[in-house]
Amino acid sequence: MSDTEEQDNATKSRIITHLNRDHHDSLVRYLQHYTNLSPLRANSAYLTTLDLSSLTLTCGSGSTTQTHRIPLTPPMASYGETRERVVAMDREARLALNRSEITVKEFLPPTGVYAVLFATITLVFLAYSQRWWFASGQVVERVLGPGFARFSFVMQPWVLGVMLFMHTTEMLYLMRYKLIRHSVNPGSRLFWLWTGTTFVEGAGAFWRFNGLVREKEEARAKKGH
Repeated sequence: MSDTEEQDNATKSRIITHLNRDHHDSLVRYLQHYTNLSPLRANSAYLTTLDLSSLTLTCGSGSTTQTHRIPLTPPMASYGETRERVVAMDREARLALNRSEITVKEFLPPTGVYAVLFATITLVFLAYSQRWWFASGQVVERVLGPGFARFSFVMQPWVLGVMLFMHTTEMLYLMRYKLIRHSVNPGSRLFWLWTGTTFVEGAGAFWRFNGLVREKEEARAKKGH
């Protein structure tokens, strides 16, 4: 093996390691855009090799493993062009898929005021999940009095129904217009952490998510100067 081949192999190895470790979200977008895979299927994207004319990625596991070759048009003259080329490919994929330049990779659990809000809403959900608790002679009447129990017995279906409708709507909105927009894949644990928290908490999760995106945008702007 010549010195040039050894250098090329070492360079390819570094590039593959870097993309798999630090840019998994880009690999997922490549498969979605260039091979039309669904987000769920593409979520396990892994770059196996590259040459001057193509990237080869795999997804799935065991008997469901698939290999996809994505041509580089035109081919690269050297591996020194790889960074520029993969950045351009990612930019094209983002535009085609309507993805933001900001990728969210973190989950922010409710803390402080958000934790209080989360606990309060969870308590209300639990309290109004069973109507019989408010019936005559039951625990609510004995603890909080007949007036509150009668009022809650009448209102229980409405309170629970409105909460379920509002929180489901907020959850679906976050899924469609926030998480997917910021490349949080539906096949990931991160996606369902944000989704589940939003279903319980509602607006508080939106505020944390939007704040996280804003911080990333500001950091990106500073880095660009």
